[in-house]
Amino acid sequence: MSHSTFGVSYEECRTTADWLLKHTQLRPAVGIVCGSGLSALADMLKDPQVFKYCDIPNFPHSTVRGHAGKLVFGTLKGKPCVCMQGRFHLYEGHPIQKITLPMRVFKLMGVKTMIMTNAAGGLNQDYKVGDVMIIKDHINMPGFAGVNPLCGPNDDRFGVRFPCMSDAYDRELQQLAHDVAAELGFSSFLRDGVYAVIGGPSFETIAECRMLHRLGADAVGMSTVHEVIVARHAGMRCFAMSLISNRAVMDYDSREKANHDEVLETGQLRAKQMEVLVSTMVARIDDDENDDKNNS
Repeated sequence: MSHSTFGVSYEECRTTADWLLKHTQLRPAVGIVCGSGLSALADMLKDPQVFKYCDIPNFPHSTVRGHAGKLVFGTLKGKPCVCMQGRFHLYEGHPIQKITLPMRVFKLMGVKTMIMTNAAGGLNQDYKVGDVMIIKDHINMPGFAGVNPLCGPNDDRFGVRFPCMSDAYDRELQQLAHDVAAELGFSSFLRDGVYAVIGGPSFETIAECRMLHRLGADAVGMSTVHEVIVARHAGMRCFAMSLISNRAVMDYDSREKANHDEVLETGQLRAKQMEVLVSTMVARIDDDENDDKNNS
């Protein structure tokens, strides 16, 4: 009998995973999610095999400019990977369980580590446009209102009822990112911080930005957190980083306005360096350590 989790069942995810496994010989160990304007990460994969989201059973469709809507399989520095060129968001009207379905599909395909990128507004006044923030923790604003991808009956085949989130972002992967950035000369624009997710699609008001900053958030965006929650629930390691694409408006005298074009432009400027950072990290992820962490 189908054990539905508010519209997304184990069987539904299994069907999607099996369809993909049938159509590609690659068995990915690492999953990568490309954020707004950062789809070029997928172009680094060798011997790519591309599937449009609309052709994949049960997959939602991406509707946002800057999100290509393709799933790309290939190798990155010799590691088998699957890359989402574009993700799904609450504001597109998808149920929250549907926008996180790819995480469970990846788990069923054998993915052990998820690397996620996004574009975010900088709340921390020390951040500059073009900085890259390694996410060390998050604030799930929709979760405060009961909008959580794990709501509904729990299916133990995915994970436990009450998963821990104090270690949502893998500390060893964060350290690896710093080590790689130092070697590449990227440390000058690399930050560590807390990411706050909101529902969108409207950008934040000045009052909301001030509130989030006082709560401890360094950057704000409309994605990633829901995916991390589901990936951690399924036992996958997570690393995430935000490209600071604009500075959040915090002053009522300011004439600045947040806009999506600015987000995409900043992505183009920093994309190459983020590609090198991610690909070098992927090459150094230890598969044995991956297994140990996921079995602990």
